[in-house]
Amino acid sequence: MDVLNGVLIESKKHYGDLAKRIVRDLKSLPLGSVKKRKISGAIYYYLQKRIGKKVVHKYLGKENPADLLKQIAERRALKAELKKVEEGLKVVRRAQGRKRA
Repeated sequence: MDVLNGVLIESKKHYGDLAKRIVRDLKSLPLGSVKKRKISGAIYYYLQKRIGKKVVHKYLGKENPADLLKQIAERRALKAELKKVEEGLKVVRRAQGRKRA
């Protein structure tokens, strides 16, 4: 029983550390999404994000912001990973809380 409890404690620490790292990495990545608009035949790029209840558009320029698109894709991937980590942490907490005979 002590072995199982030790594994659960180790798993909880691992998932907790992983969640903290992901949250820290998410803070460094931009929020929102890139929108492309065609105005008078020319294409312009904007960063669209929500601030409170408002949707705000920030002009990025005429060139495709490939680096920003890469960062936004990385943010989405990290958010999906964080969701899986939180589910794993929930399972470990649930297993730790059970009384065993």
